[in-house]
Amino acid sequence: QVELVESGGGLVQPGGSLRLSCAASTTFAIYDMGWYRQAPGKQRDLVATITRTISTNYLDSVKGRFTISRDSAKNTAYLQMNKLKPEDTAVYYCYVGFGTNPTFVKNYWGQGTQVTVSS
Repeated sequence: QVELVESGGGLVQPGGSLRLSCAASTTFAIYDMGWYRQAPGKQRDLVATITRTISTNYLDSVKGRFTISRDSAKNTAYLQMNKLKPEDTAVYYCYVGFGTNPTFVKNYWGQGTQVTVSS
């Protein structure tokens, strides 16, 4: 029903930047897009979301450092991560909300991409 292609993770030094991408292929409408992250031994946290109307929401600890955007024509979302900190190290999972109408939306998850912030 949905195919997600994630890219952009890797190893970066503290203070550096990375850009994650998430491209969705589906015959359904795409509603929300975003990322969660999960560090070893910790719960999965919602990092950032963006709606079809380009309303955004961020985890408090990334506000001012991360920016989510989307190209709706390409069903692609981007997460620009600046001023990265070691505590940002985690597997980042892209997700999309999809369906035939906005009152009945399902979430689909990507495989995840590793982001490691270390000197």
